[in-house]
Amino acid sequence: MDLGLRDKVAIVTGSSRGLGLAAARSLAAEGCKVTLCARGEARLREAANEVGAAAGDHEKVLAVVADVTRTDGVRSVIDRAVAAFGGLDVLVNNVGLAAGGGLLDTSDEQWQEAIHQTLFPAVRMSRLAVPHMQQRGGGAIVIIASIFGREAGGRMTYNAVKAAEISLAKSLAQQLAPSNIRVNSVSPGSILFEGGSWWRRQQADPAYIAEFVMRELPFGRFGRPEEVGDVVAFLCSPRAGWISGTSIVVDGCQSRAF
Repeated sequence: MDLGLRDKVAIVTGSSRGLGLAAARSLAAEGCKVTLCARGEARLREAANEVGAAAGDHEKVLAVVADVTRTDGVRSVIDRAVAAFGGLDVLVNNVGLAAGGGLLDTSDEQWQEAIHQTLFPAVRMSRLAVPHMQQRGGGAIVIIASIFGREAGGRMTYNAVKAAEISLAKSLAQQLAPSNIRVNSVSPGSILFEGGSWWRRQQADPAYIAEFVMRELPFGRFGRPEEVGDVVAFLCSPRAGWISGTSIVVDGCQSRAF
């Protein structure tokens, strides 16, 4: 199926590995011109090569070393993407981090850091991206959330900021519909990729993770990044033209919410 994304301009944040890289690869394979960004230059360069190979044209890929938890980093990514490719049609907000534990041992600083590292990058990237999308007559924004923004589970701070991202996507969708800009969130379940949190846990305690998989994942395996990336590409495409303001769950039936 041709998703109708050829030569659309996309930015994917946190795209040097994992879900961000998978989304960038899927968009590139559909013909998008893709800007990747991350803080680590070496891994970002490797990711850009992977995405360029998926695109079949390395000229369609731009890699920007930037910290999008900072306002200057956000502006750098947006400005360089627009300068390189002439506009902006698609934004995938994928940056997120949340530390802390229970109520009594999670400090105010850890709460603030969770919001700073996860919610604010999505807000700031969207704020600067939207005027460029309006100039193009529309666009699509996808925020990578989590099933644990829809129901209890995982770290408390992560639960809260992922719920905030899902709420943000709904609010933006309603605000931006008159500009023909669609906004959705994607809520993955447990996804395994090298260097990710589940991979690290698996390396540390394989027996526990094997038991977790049998207990919590009905298909008997973790999800794969490309299974999320392909959904993101579809949501960014004209084929999903009547989907906005919702959260698409990609979890292999892991979650328990109706």
